[in-house]
Amino acid sequence: MSQNSPSPAETWGRIDDDGTVYVRTRAGERVVGQWPDGDPSEAMALFTRRYEGLAVEVELLEKRIQGGSLSPEDARRALAQVREAVDNAAAVGDLDALSDRLDALGPLIDEQREQRKAVRAQRAAEALEQKQEIASTAEQIATSDDWRHGADRLREMLDQWKSLPRLDKTVDDELWHRFSSARTAFTRRRKAHFAEQNERRADAQKVKERLAAEAETLADSTDWGPTAGRFRDLMAQWKAAGPAPRGIDDRLWKRFRGAQDTFFGARDEANAALDAEYAANAVVKAEILTEAEALLPITDLEAARAAWRGITERWEAAGKVPRGQVKEFEGRLRAVERAISDAADQEWQRTDPEKVARVDDTVSKLEKAIADLEAQLAKAEASGNERKAKDLRESVEARRLWLDQARRSLDDLS
Repeated sequence: MSQNSPSPAETWGRIDDDGTVYVRTRAGERVVGQWPDGDPSEAMALFTRRYEGLAVEVELLEKRIQGGSLSPEDARRALAQVREAVDNAAAVGDLDALSDRLDALGPLIDEQREQRKAVRAQRAAEALEQKQEIASTAEQIATSDDWRHGADRLREMLDQWKSLPRLDKTVDDELWHRFSSARTAFTRRRKAHFAEQNERRADAQKVKERLAAEAETLADSTDWGPTAGRFRDLMAQWKAAGPAPRGIDDRLWKRFRGAQDTFFGARDEANAALDAEYAANAVVKAEILTEAEALLPITDLEAARAAWRGITERWEAAGKVPRGQVKEFEGRLRAVERAISDAADQEWQRTDPEKVARVDDTVSKLEKAIADLEAQLAKAEASGNERKAKDLRESVEARRLWLDQARRSLDDLS
């Protein structure tokens, strides 16, 4: 820098002989302070430092506004405070540059205000859509019977509602009324359902206590058939009663099932003893079955009938067999019985006099019909009517086929 070049401080300000300090701006000079009887360089240094402090304030404000850390309203207030400080600054420096920088922040704040307004509008639209969906979903849940998941879902939606921004008061109040009314309706129906369910469970408890008590009185019965039937009736009533309160239901079921197991366990032991007693009978009946099945297939009906009478007499005399073999033995015996019955039916059908007479009459009618057609055929051939002769020959041939079948049937019946 040359000796004649002004310093930065001298560029933007001066001190006159009486110690008055001036700052230069586009609007002209203005007094910013007094420094009487002092070193002019120290005065300029002080007022320059004040300017530098203002420049730092402007820079910080720029960063905060550009970074979006201030709301547009707070930014406007901060801008006004810093501008007032610059406009009235007792400092020496390029105050116009600071004012220009502050002026540039105004449009940025306006732009940010519009951006925030657009964001708020978008959030409001999204919140409106979400709250409408919440209200609609809640109204659907209000009419459903999904008590557990419905209540959980409504709690989730309440938390979601609280997290959303408020809308226009009229719209927000209307949607909240829909949502709140749906929650209230569902809660009332849910409480009524569980109250009714509790009442049904209490009634079921009374029924099952009675059934368990009756089952316990039957546990030691040895009247196997009727008692087993009664246990089946009790089980049907138990299922129809529905559930009792959970802990009580389990306790009553243990009583009922215990009595049932006691009875059927004793019955099974008794049946096992009878099965052992009946094992010898099974050996005899197995031999009778072998003899009966030897009649199959039926070739001599009369001999089979005679043998069958003796077989059934010995079968009844042999007595009972173990329960596990009853179905098999009875099934095998019935198969032989059906075979004899079927053979008797076939024999009757074959020798039925009425059927023989019907077939014989059919043979006679076919023979006469063929004779009549053959006479007509001879006349047609004699007259040269080939078309009619052809039709008559086909008719004669068809009836001869029918006649052959009828004669075979008559032979089978005879």
